[in-house]
Amino acid sequence: MATLQKICVYCGSGCGNNPVFAQEARLLGQEMAKANIGLVYGGGSVGLMGILAKSVLENGGHVTGIIPGFLKDKEVMLADVQDLLVTGDMHERKRKMFDAAQAFVALPGGIGTLEELVEMLTWAQLGQHKKPVLLANIEGFWDPLAKLLDHMRKESFIRQDMAVSYLSAHHARDIVPMLHEAVASLPDADIASTTLQDSLSTL
Repeated sequence: MATLQKICVYCGSGCGNNPVFAQEARLLGQEMAKANIGLVYGGGSVGLMGILAKSVLENGGHVTGIIPGFLKDKEVMLADVQDLLVTGDMHERKRKMFDAAQAFVALPGGIGTLEELVEMLTWAQLGQHKKPVLLANIEGFWDPLAKLLDHMRKESFIRQDMAVSYLSAHHARDIVPMLHEAVASLPDADIASTTLQDSLSTL
């Protein structure tokens, strides 16, 4: 049985127009720290990224920030985290984030958040990992994506033998329990990153 130790959270470098997004990001940080679950995130101090990371830290939790060098100033790198890794590019950043966590969460965000989320869904669809991916569907933020995925299924671009699977939660308080349950149902080998690492090493 696998153990949930760290969650990789993708989220916006802005806060969006709805104040509930920031409230839920702050609550997720509190819940993760309370459950002794470490945060792996993009390393910035602005937007929902900063709110989440600072909330984990303020509540005694552990934070791993992973940021490419060219974004250190733009996303105002948060230097107060326990572990900070500056990567050479976005590809290295995403691989390191994948390796460090047992599960993934997408809070509201922009095209970068969407890209990171979809990549995790794609890797899972292609059989490269079985780590759970969860949409933090705060105020229905991810409803348009869910609708698009349903449309792809109806048009047979997502086939039954290539399913796209994910969890969905409407409130931050439900995220950690859902991921605990999902990870606990897997053997340790299913959340290891060996398969993905081996694949990437051949590129």
